[in-house]
Amino acid sequence: MPDVIADADLATLRILEKKILWLATWMIHNANHRRPNADGVKVGGHQASSASLATVLTALYLHTLRPEDRVAVKPHAGPVFHAIQYLLGNQTVERMQNFRGFGGVQSYPSRTKDKADVDFSTGSVGLGVAETLFASMVQDYLHAHNLVDQASPKGRMIALMGDAELDEGNIYEALLEGWKHEVRNCWWIIDYNRQSLDGVVNDQLFNRITGFFEAVDWNVTVLKYGLIQQAIFMTPIGPALKRWIDECPNQTYSALTFQGGAAWREHLSRDLKGENGIKELLDGHDDEALHRLMTNLGGHDLKAILAAFEKASTSDRPHCFIAYTIKGYGLPLAGHKDNHAGILNDAQMAAFRADFGIPEGREWEKFAGLEDRAAEIQSFLDSVPFKKRVTREQRTSRAATMPVHDLPVPTGAKMSTQEAFGKIMNELGRGQSELATRIVTTSPDVTVSTNLGGWVNQRSPFHTTKREDIFRQMHVLSPQKWAQDPGGQHIELGIAENNLFLLLGALGIADDIFGTRLLPVGTLYDPFIARGLDAMTYAIYQDARFMLVATPSGITLGPEGGAHQSTFTPLIGMGHPNLASFEPAFADELAAIMTWSFDYMQQPDGSSVYLRLSTRPLMQPQRTMASDLRASILSGAYWAKVPASGAEFVLVYTGVVAPEAQAAFDAILDDFPDAGLLAVTSADRLHAGWRSAAQARRGGQRHAASHIERLLSDLSPSAMIVTVHDGHPATLSWMGSVAGHRCESLGVDRFGQTGNLESLYREYGIDMETIVDAIADLITHRPGQMALKVAAE
Repeated sequence: MPDVIADADLATLRILEKKILWLATWMIHNANHRRPNADGVKVGGHQASSASLATVLTALYLHTLRPEDRVAVKPHAGPVFHAIQYLLGNQTVERMQNFRGFGGVQSYPSRTKDKADVDFSTGSVGLGVAETLFASMVQDYLHAHNLVDQASPKGRMIALMGDAELDEGNIYEALLEGWKHEVRNCWWIIDYNRQSLDGVVNDQLFNRITGFFEAVDWNVTVLKYGLIQQAIFMTPIGPALKRWIDECPNQTYSALTFQGGAAWREHLSRDLKGENGIKELLDGHDDEALHRLMTNLGGHDLKAILAAFEKASTSDRPHCFIAYTIKGYGLPLAGHKDNHAGILNDAQMAAFRADFGIPEGREWEKFAGLEDRAAEIQSFLDSVPFKKRVTREQRTSRAATMPVHDLPVPTGAKMSTQEAFGKIMNELGRGQSELATRIVTTSPDVTVSTNLGGWVNQRSPFHTTKREDIFRQMHVLSPQKWAQDPGGQHIELGIAENNLFLLLGALGIADDIFGTRLLPVGTLYDPFIARGLDAMTYAIYQDARFMLVATPSGITLGPEGGAHQSTFTPLIGMGHPNLASFEPAFADELAAIMTWSFDYMQQPDGSSVYLRLSTRPLMQPQRTMASDLRASILSGAYWAKVPASGAEFVLVYTGVVAPEAQAAFDAILDDFPDAGLLAVTSADRLHAGWRSAAQARRGGQRHAASHIERLLSDLSPSAMIVTVHDGHPATLSWMGSVAGHRCESLGVDRFGQTGNLESLYREYGIDMETIVDAIADLITHRPGQMALKVAAE
């Protein structure tokens, strides 16, 4: 094995490996046993899961990583990451002392909550792993478009995962997409400790792992045996011992690891009895040395790991490392099947501290117990290549903001919001604005059916290598131009919504990861947000910025049936943090919202945006987009018909039920000539503004008022509100609480079905007649009032 590191540096790394393991273990112990815990709720942490990756992370961060590399750390090994960052000067001891406490180091690495320059947020569902693959694709995109310095080397997008994360389906969905897009510069390191949350991983898993990765053209390196084991394999007992190790069931191996040298001796003397060299092996090793030999796995051998990383660095092909490790390595609970949530007690921790030569009371000091080598170790840390990266806190400027001018309003007497979206994107694609150059679209195999076809025809699909449109080459007529090109601005995905949101997440943090801002736009069918919701939350939690265009929505696409209809997605838009959701009814509203959104996505206090659109064509209003109308649309609502002061009734609608709402409103005008018709473009923005104003008033701003409070301020205190929406009625039912008005909310809270609009709207109670009946019922049952008769048309 070639030397990739000087002996002196290797010795220093081994010292640091022990220090890192100590700090990570102490961080968790301090949180559970030393820090006051007033509420009595379990703090937790993962000492065993941290220990299994201490060696790998030491090799990675303190030797192999370059400044341009980016890493997604295994979530349960977060304490090891923070210990390393502390030694490198990127983490404070105060935050580590408050591990899992308010304002302290997070339970799992977080880009937005941690202060140690986390590249990718991770949690125990494999999403951070898959994100590195899509980040590699984004890096290729940026280089192909000359949006980054071409002289700068491409970074490796690296993920460290537990073997149990291979149970997550999104891992394999991502692998297939990466293969289709010929992903490069991606490393996945599997912490193969053969233990999961509740037990020991199936023995046959390893036999499948290599096949998964080789099938999609990844290189695979297995780090199974440490150098001590490899040396023993060259002795007479070597072949038999290697065979015994390979055939040892995971359960048995884990149990023996926990029991120690005497247990190893008993099993080996029995199982290898009569084998040439077994007596010499056992006689030549005391129990401690025998235990060290049998647990000398590749994932805990620094020199073996460094050599594997160095060899892989010669190629940009994606690479999977299967690092055999021991969960809890170096700790008293190593190998025990229940060690996932196990935490050392005070006595064990005291013995651990003594073994590391750390004086009591100096547990947090970087060089406690290493005073005689402190200067040498600090000099080594200062020379670590990855330390030269520019951290988030060191950056003096953010990525450039793209100017956004008013987007054109599509013309046409009648159109749907989905059609309007397609026309706006097509017009953007035809132009040469700076904004258009930074837009990247993507869709899970529904590009054309979500009206992105025009944009794609203008800008073409992206691929790292040019690929001709075979249909056009063979003179088969098609309106779609599907020639892939490195200069293309649309990334076509397979039907996997998890991949859509992971890619949107990677595109949406390009300004932070690669220093170049992109404006991602992703389209999918609205009901299938639920299929990718976990990945969407993950992307937004990282503060990724993107525009999500979900269409068709509601029960309006009747012929597609209930499986392709959505009801509760507006509640996702309202309830999801860092996501501004809109549901416009008309093309001019959509154009104003998209203009605002492209700017909002770029602001420090901005967020991602969700547009819920429809395929139902509506007659377009003939009006001028005055500044006050635009402001109201963006704030969430405007008066389609302003009520008189003291009005007793308001009808409220959102989205494509505008014609039904207008017809019902016209039907009751004779009885309620002072009534108002309110068009809601964003229940989310209205509700958020209402809560924000209430919080401001509680904070002392007595006159703070929200947009919806101002809109309803002139109504009679006894006024009634009816709301209607092609979505869950709870989306608008809160409006009665704004000023204490009685409110009846119509909407869809059952699974849809096939049918024409008239049939479906009547069945689900959002047709004109039902709206009028709801108004009549509300008035008839008004407390303390004489029943009024309202004629329904």
